[in-house]
Amino acid sequence: MIKRFLSDPLEELAHQYPIVTITGPRQSGKTTLAKAVFPAYRYVSLEDLDQRNFAETDPRGFLAQYNKEVIIDEIQRVPSLFSYLQTTVDDIPLNGRYILTGSQQFLLNKEISQSLAGRTAILRLLPFSLAELQARPSQTLWLNSELIKNAPIPGQSLAQTIFTGFYPRIHDQSLSPQQWLRDYFDTYVTRDIRSMLNIGDLRVFEQFVRLLAGRSGQLLNLTSLGNDAGVSHTTVKRWLSILEASYIIHILPPHFRNFNKRLVKTPKLYFIDTGLLCLLLGINSTDSLVSHPLLGNIFETFAISEIIKSFTHAGRPAPLYFWRDRSGLEIDLIIDRGSALFPVEMKAAQTIAPDFFSNLKSWSSLASGAGGAGALVYGGNSLYTRQNIPILPWFSI
Repeated sequence: MIKRFLSDPLEELAHQYPIVTITGPRQSGKTTLAKAVFPAYRYVSLEDLDQRNFAETDPRGFLAQYNKEVIIDEIQRVPSLFSYLQTTVDDIPLNGRYILTGSQQFLLNKEISQSLAGRTAILRLLPFSLAELQARPSQTLWLNSELIKNAPIPGQSLAQTIFTGFYPRIHDQSLSPQQWLRDYFDTYVTRDIRSMLNIGDLRVFEQFVRLLAGRSGQLLNLTSLGNDAGVSHTTVKRWLSILEASYIIHILPPHFRNFNKRLVKTPKLYFIDTGLLCLLLGINSTDSLVSHPLLGNIFETFAISEIIKSFTHAGRPAPLYFWRDRSGLEIDLIIDRGSALFPVEMKAAQTIAPDFFSNLKSWSSLASGAGGAGALVYGGNSLYTRQNIPILPWFSI
């Protein structure tokens, strides 16, 4: 089994809270993680119709049967259970009593804020990171030069890595990524979205998601998106919120520091998994990926997703932004370290061109003491420094 970096934060928080909730997209490995970290715990899934009926009709009896050291899977299937969990842990405040998992953040956050605030820690598990697949330490405090220097070159190419994506079952079972991701998307659309939204024609929603895929790595224009999809501005916002809550997409906000510049305040959109992104873009091979006109955006999506995972799987919020002013000067990613801002640029090319550094240099000059020189992530395999800026190979982040 591939060790998940979230294992340590999960075990640590179970000693501090009576309930720990693991959320994340479907098939990201939440159940496997919980069982691996807590092998002695009992397990019950609310996907099981009998168990779900038991929990719905007799919640007190259900929790009396599973009263401590239990993993309750797909907890969002029985929202009423949250209130009874509150009473149970208040009566007997033992840490580590319940490990909950769920795949719908929108619903979970609502119920937790109403019933379990202060009683549960919340962790998020995304698909594998490249570091997890390589069994190397994660890059959580940008930058750790030793971790970067010792990162092994993967056995597969950058194109194959992006095309395959990072959902655990594809790697555990050596499955065809296109077939599995197609089935995953069809199941997600017909099952989860239908349970949360009143969508008359699912084909319209599927087309909407495909339109989003073509905008990964771009500014999010709600009006243009709604016009292209043939839906209202309100519908676009509602569908985006559900996709973000389901960990299909990530909305990257702009950083607020203007450095005496007029800033673009529109967020950018990214898909969490590049394999799913390739499927939605109609990319059916690594050859078509390499020649695809959106390769730069896809690579940027890959790099930003990996950096998101490095924070998320350490149990930390991801303090990530982008920066862009009205003149077109843009930094792909700003990591807010608190004491300083760390800019990162992403380039899919395997050869470094001199103009790759122009935005980093311009931003550093504007930011003055607020940020350093930053780093450049690129599609090549060598690690070196140019113009005092670290050049990081794609597999080291």
